Amino acid sequence: MSENCFHCGLPVPAGASFPILYRQREEPACCAGCQAVASTIIESGLSDYYKHRTEGAARAEALPQALLEQIKLYDSEELQRSFVRVEAENVREAALILEGITCAACIWLNEQHIRRLPGVLGVDINYTTQRARVRWDNSRAQLSAILEAVAAIGYRAHPYDADRQEKLQQKERKQALTRLWVAGLSMMQVMMYAVPVYLAPDGDIAPDFLWLLHWSSFILTLPVLLYSALPFYRNTWRDLKTGRVGMDTPVSIGILTAFVASFWALIHKVEHGIYFDSVSMFVFLLLGGRYLESIARRKAGAASESLVKLVPAFAHRLDGWPQSRDSREATVAGLNPGDVILVRPGETIPADGVVLDGRSASNESLLTGESRPIAKAPGDLVIAGSVNTASPLVLRVEQAGQATRLAGIVRLLDQALAEKPRLAVLADRFASWFVALLLLAAAGSYLAWHFIDPDRALWIMVAVLVISCPCALSLATPAALTAASGRLASLGVLTTRGHALETLAKADDVVFDKTGTLTHGQMRLLETRGPLDTPRALAVAAALEQGSEHPLAQAILSAAPADRPQAEGLINHPGGGVAGVVDGREWRLGSAPFIAAWLGREVDEDPEWLPDCTQVLLADADGVQA
Repeated sequence: MSENCFHCGLPVPAGASFPILYRQREEPACCAGCQAVASTIIESGLSDYYKHRTEGAARAEALPQALLEQIKLYDSEELQRSFVRVEAENVREAALILEGITCAACIWLNEQHIRRLPGVLGVDINYTTQRARVRWDNSRAQLSAILEAVAAIGYRAHPYDADRQEKLQQKERKQALTRLWVAGLSMMQVMMYAVPVYLAPDGDIAPDFLWLLHWSSFILTLPVLLYSALPFYRNTWRDLKTGRVGMDTPVSIGILTAFVASFWALIHKVEHGIYFDSVSMFVFLLLGGRYLESIARRKAGAASESLVKLVPAFAHRLDGWPQSRDSREATVAGLNPGDVILVRPGETIPADGVVLDGRSASNESLLTGESRPIAKAPGDLVIAGSVNTASPLVLRVEQAGQATRLAGIVRLLDQALAEKPRLAVLADRFASWFVALLLLAAAGSYLAWHFIDPDRALWIMVAVLVISCPCALSLATPAALTAASGRLASLGVLTTRGHALETLAKADDVVFDKTGTLTHGQMRLLETRGPLDTPRALAVAAALEQGSEHPLAQAILSAAPADRPQAEGLINHPGGGVAGVVDGREWRLGSAPFIAAWLGREVDEDPEWLPDCTQVLLADADGVQA
């Protein structure tokens, strides 16, 4: 009988001898890589990892020399600018992504292992996004040493890359969706054969056709049993090997018991003992629940991802400023404090900085909650991630990369998602006890019914296992909290502590410190009045605003009719308005002072206008028309 590797769970090749000393006994390993990784874990005092994990680790392989050399490159300060934040003279903080995480025990192992490295000041790993934040003293440890230490226990760590993480998640989602699809297809086909059997009166279906339906159900259930349900068996086997029971233990027992009992009834032609439809449906519903839970986790993680992706990859750097305004493309990761950059209208500001030249407005709603664009002039500060809406701006970079305010918000969100709420801690603590009591209850029900009605004893035991499945306890708590955090983040509310939702449930008063956070954040046209009829006024205004990214322009464009004239000679006046020629006539659209300066006479705003709303005036040479 072949043995399985103690570290990764794969079969040990015949004649291989790579023993692992674990708690005064020898365990087999399939290769020297797994032996080295397991020995590192055990000698570091982290042997409890093998007790609590629910999934086998990935097969360990010796790090190739090319990879070791690549890891050393991450010690370069130039390369670290994009993902490492300098807190003090020697204190650094990096955002890393971990590969190979399969369960909560993997998180625990990596946290403990990294935390014990010399020079490491702190580490937090978010199970939702599998992203780690590591702080270390650069005078005592180098980043490459941390990456090598993670690799030594069978995982891979690399600087956070949104595209790379998305590819990993796509691979996991594809595999989970395939298992779910196989189970769903099988369930539908098996139910097609089961429904006539349930509905037809006894004897209404000829025996030959009846057993043909049962055998067809058996064949269609095999893919579910042998492929779709594999994750449950694998997790159960890992649990039993480490002497504990997890939430997949009763699931596996229920699936296998129901299938074996149904197969026995099929062979012996016990007509009312075949439940292949229940097996396929049970697996499908469980896989469906877990897939939905993974979607909830992904949406919660997407909140921080959307903030990370606010900063563009490239910027227009002005190397010859102020003598020359010629710009060249440069990576945002390569920007340094003191660099001068150009941000065109509609572009995202790539770094925190100060305006040197130009007048425009910046949309900072996603970062501050303020729905109105903030006017920017020379000397004003701008925030990375905000959008330049009106005119070109020349900026001097003050903070870039991990030192920006946006990066600080992302760190707060990561910290909240990495914190485990009290409810989740309680669920983890009692889940294994719950499973053990469930197995005892199922065994007790079987024994009791064996004396009352032996024919029903097995099926009642299976029913107890199925309906009492602890998935609700182990999945619903983290899934609900994760989904709630993700939903809040999509609404612009970022939680900075894991226990916030539990505390919020007890709140009876809520105080908002900013009215901007309670608005929709988008301008809309409320009313149009004036001598010019409304459709014509909107058409002319939309022609003047075509191509503009300004929020007021967007409101006018969305309210204007699709059939609009073309404007010529458009000129934008930052902070004032826009001028152009429509159908051979010169027009101006903007604020009252802007229109008054053009007409050469005083222009009053409508005193009966809606309170606290912005007026935009449309005028030609004869005066204000709308």
